[in-house]
Amino acid sequence: MIKVDNLKKKFIRYKNKKEKEEFYADNGISFEANDGEIIGILGPNGAGKTTLLRMIAGILEPTEGEVIFDGLTYSKNEIEIKKNLAYLSGNTKLYDTLSCYELLKMCANIYGVEEEKAEERIKEISKILNIESFLYNKIGHLSTGQMQRINIARCLVHNPKYYILDEATTGLDIISSQIILNFIKEEKKKNKTILYSTHYMEEAENICDRVIMINKGVVINKGTPLEIKEKTNTTNLRDAFFKMIGGVLDEE
Repeated sequence: MIKVDNLKKKFIRYKNKKEKEEFYADNGISFEANDGEIIGILGPNGAGKTTLLRMIAGILEPTEGEVIFDGLTYSKNEIEIKKNLAYLSGNTKLYDTLSCYELLKMCANIYGVEEEKAEERIKEISKILNIESFLYNKIGHLSTGQMQRINIARCLVHNPKYYILDEATTGLDIISSQIILNFIKEEKKKNKTILYSTHYMEEAENICDRVIMINKGVVINKGTPLEIKEKTNTTNLRDAFFKMIGGVLDEE
């Protein structure tokens, strides 16, 4: 289980060359994600989703609040937590000159996966994500969809318990997107804890058990997709979101 307790992140921005102001990218966000559950983190670009996930993944230090993984905290158990964590960022760059296989072997070594287990895991992941046909191709020669599947694969070689996936299907074709979504559903069956950020409301409605809706750094609603639609008297999460923020102009 992942428990997010009152997370806040304050930044400073400059209004002009002399004047600066403080602002919160996230301001008091709390929720829990249980084992075997997919939690959707939903909101438009700039809502605070990526900052939130970076704090949960231990990349950014919160201004206030904490994240607890099955009773463990970063202040006392950082290495243990990160050994069991997969974090997919939307802008991760990979080594163009390596083959996909070489990258996965390198990541397995970083996580201390034994040689024999690493080979078994790479074979398993290759089948699940349908990357067998280009496993030995250079990364620099991959399509966008292939690149994203390899990006996900390199997060999985150590068989993590916690998944933090930020915009995993953005910009992908329908086939690559579906491969990734099917994978996420299968990992849920293995009792993994999955946080899934997206601005595709229809996608979240399809795979998420519960969703956390964020706008301008605060939670505006949370619950199952059905609960949110019932509370807002709408038929889909997209309409529910717009109803809560007062229309499309507030999202711009």
